[in-house]
Amino acid sequence: MTSRLQQQLQEAGLTVFSCCESLDYYGADLLKVAPLLQDMTAAEADILGAAMLLVRAPAGQVLIREGDTGEWMMLLLKGTVDITKRMDGQHNSLAKPALGNSQELTQAQNPDGDQDQQAAFSRIAVIQRGAAFGEMSMLDSNPRYASCTVIEAAEVGVLGHHEIALLIRDHPAVGAKLLVKITQLMAQRLRNTSNQLVQLLREKKSKRRTQDNTGEAA
Repeated sequence: MTSRLQQQLQEAGLTVFSCCESLDYYGADLLKVAPLLQDMTAAEADILGAAMLLVRAPAGQVLIREGDTGEWMMLLLKGTVDITKRMDGQHNSLAKPALGNSQELTQAQNPDGDQDQQAAFSRIAVIQRGAAFGEMSMLDSNPRYASCTVIEAAEVGVLGHHEIALLIRDHPAVGAKLLVKITQLMAQRLRNTSNQLVQLLREKKSKRRTQDNTGEAA
């Protein structure tokens, strides 16, 4: 029987293979490199893995599309994922992986291959094995903030809102640790965003001061 989460993933164009089951398959060090798992024992991590669905995606596959809704989060078990946000205030009509080290991605195309518009995308991050993403929309059901696109063939464990509720009911210790880690993850993201905003304001103030000094000199 197809679960609601599996149906949602399939509707999003993702291929579901099975449950993740043992996370040891992805390396004994996964518990160290994945912040979501760092306070869990191997047995607890396997309980969490059994609650996840495994999605495999090739390079170029969109895992999460900006503006979409979704009741799940992802744990990157293998591969590399690019996180980008459209900067023109609209949602991505087509997310695409970043090429090279460019900070801006331009010339989005529509599915027919024709140039749609000169849409600029800002790279938020390139994430590696062990990273978790998508937790905000899973918790509040608001539209996705950014797009997540596979750069290097990836495998991800997908955890839905309903699955977390079952974890809390059936394995309260694991569920509690998971919720604490998700809270810490979101707090860290908020802290990073605040620091970036402060830096941006400082740079803007410095630039304005430089322009004022240049004007006075003229």
